[in-house]
Amino acid sequence: MSSSPAIAPRLSIVVLPFANLSDEREQQYFADGICEDLTSDLSRITDLFVISRSTAFTYRDKPIGVKQVGRELGVRYVLEGSVRRSDNWVRVNAQLIDAETEAHLWAERFDGDTANLFILQDEITRRIAVALNLELIGAEAARSAEQSQAVDFILRGRNAIELRPPSGDNFAEAVGFFEEALALDPGSVEAGSLLAGALAGRVLDEMTSSAAADLERAERLAKRALVIAPRSPLAHFANGEVLRAQGRPEEAIPEYETAIGYNRNWVEAITALGWCKFFSGRLNQAIPLHEHAIRLSPRDPLIGDSYFRIGRAHLVQSRTQEALVWLEKARSAFPGHPLVHAYLASAYALAGEADRASTELAEARKHSGDDRYSTVSRLRTVGYWGVPKVRALFEATYFAGLHKAGMPEE
Repeated sequence: MSSSPAIAPRLSIVVLPFANLSDEREQQYFADGICEDLTSDLSRITDLFVISRSTAFTYRDKPIGVKQVGRELGVRYVLEGSVRRSDNWVRVNAQLIDAETEAHLWAERFDGDTANLFILQDEITRRIAVALNLELIGAEAARSAEQSQAVDFILRGRNAIELRPPSGDNFAEAVGFFEEALALDPGSVEAGSLLAGALAGRVLDEMTSSAAADLERAERLAKRALVIAPRSPLAHFANGEVLRAQGRPEEAIPEYETAIGYNRNWVEAITALGWCKFFSGRLNQAIPLHEHAIRLSPRDPLIGDSYFRIGRAHLVQSRTQEALVWLEKARSAFPGHPLVHAYLASAYALAGEADRASTELAEARKHSGDDRYSTVSRLRTVGYWGVPKVRALFEATYFAGLHKAGMPEE
């Protein structure tokens, strides 16, 4: 009697061999290399079950439907694609398919020069892995499932803060989902880490009226997660978020580096590391990290974080026009973010655009979770401004601009 097909894990995928559409058959090695690297990168995504390359390659050139592949391997998703190479040019097409419904969830095309083949292959692999991580979260969160399962609440919580622009409502929704997950599974390192990260995240983004309580709770949750699972990348990331929110960037750096060591494509960890480099005084290392994050995930729902942080780095170094370019892009990505409006208010004022500065200051006050933008002295007390040399840069630029925008000292 044949056994029943295995039930596919909610987050599970196989990377099928990419078709080689090049004129020369020996170019198959390039297509195979992309699949091998992509399988390795996807394996680093937390809780994603990935079929091994050796098994996936048994499906090469076999006319088998996606549904059958999903049933045979016990996976929810199939990634397939093609590679066409000609002289010094290559095109890679990839598409993510739901194995149960055969619906196409995501597709992307990558073009590049093969002058440096290994760098190009690495870039394609990283970008696909990052994009798939986001698509898988979104697809899973949208599935109908038993709401009593902790995994459903975890996925819905991740969807609320990883696939949407930051807002007080989105943070509150995510916190609620993670709390439900933790209540159902008190020992879940994932639920505890994600809840800690969300609580610290809304403190960092100035989108809570209970910052002290949120941070205290986040610290307890992150420490507990590290005790239970000292090698968990999520626990290290959550602890890094807590340390950042506490104004301890130097201590947060190794936490993010540990997380990135497990998943080199973790865009959120890379941008957080850039934040820490900036506030610890290594300004020249900050912008490249955010630029790298943008290259990894050029359509990331949270790309506004990198836009903003690049703009801030330019502003405090008195590159006001460059700052405005990036801060305006951040505003387009995050129209309701108080930090973005505040920095734009300062930049516009320094650029001599008083009306725009006044408008942005009003928006910052409107969207803030407290009264920090009432006076400059108040803002100094509630924010973290880095090591002394960075703090001095803020005084000469950001605070000076806010004065000019109409924010009183007292």
